[in-house]
Amino acid sequence: MTIRHLKIFVAVCEEGSITKAGEKLFMAQPTVSFAVSQLEKHYGVKLFDRLSKRLYLTDAGRKLLPYAQHIVLMFDEMEVEAQNLDNSGTLHIGASVTIGNYLIPGLLKAFAKNRPDVVIKMQVDNSEKIEQSVLDNQIDLGLIEGVAHSSQLVSEAFRDDELVLIFAPGHPWETQISVTPGQLKEEPFLMRERGSGGREILESALLLHDIAIKPAWESISTQTIVQAVVNGLGVAVLPLMVVEPLLVQGSLVTRPIEGISLKRKFFIIHHKNKYIAGIMREFISLCHIDLDEVTPSVSFLYH
Repeated sequence: MTIRHLKIFVAVCEEGSITKAGEKLFMAQPTVSFAVSQLEKHYGVKLFDRLSKRLYLTDAGRKLLPYAQHIVLMFDEMEVEAQNLDNSGTLHIGASVTIGNYLIPGLLKAFAKNRPDVVIKMQVDNSEKIEQSVLDNQIDLGLIEGVAHSSQLVSEAFRDDELVLIFAPGHPWETQISVTPGQLKEEPFLMRERGSGGREILESALLLHDIAIKPAWESISTQTIVQAVVNGLGVAVLPLMVVEPLLVQGSLVTRPIEGISLKRKFFIIHHKNKYIAGIMREFISLCHIDLDEVTPSVSFLYH
């Protein structure tokens, strides 16, 4: 017994005729008759009495009809909803800490404006953990700093970014045009935890100069590091988009590191076997627009 049998049964009941049911369903009369016979054989009951070329529901038929109508109705509703599943429902997003703090609020606000029917579930963690969550299918899309490491992930760059060396005003480096890589070893260095995309990029760049820095501080909070640097407790390398307001205010100072480029990109990642639903494509497209239009001011974070 299939949904097709139930649809035919309901149509015969509604039309009161095998012939009219066939016309309604665009089926030949023998096909309709055979389906009704199969349904009767399946349940071991007679569903219709055939008297004077007319059909009359039996008691068994009358009992089956409301169930069949309900099942057919639910199935039809499911078919309609299923056609829209690609463009509605829940979207699970993951973002690294920097992206989560400074880009995601504006992106989600813009996305929700156009798609209020979509529920967003958000996870913010370091890039390494976001990658793992994508691999484990816990999130649909991940936004991370730097490239993904697993061959099971597809990466797509969506924004340029830059890491900058920062320190407090009055630091001896303020009188220099630039800072040498060797000088970095002479100062207490404040860094994000291992697994952070920014830390990985910095350490990789310094290794090219045979320099390994042992951090004086490690923190999962970028803001903790920023405030520590502002108060002269050490130096750090952090995203320009995070510290730019304080550089403009004069609360922090930056200098280039000789021979080292810390330019990078932000990437959107998803599992290579993941079906990219319509709402996922919409969010990816949103990430590629002029993000200054959707990025909230970050200056309030320092007041």
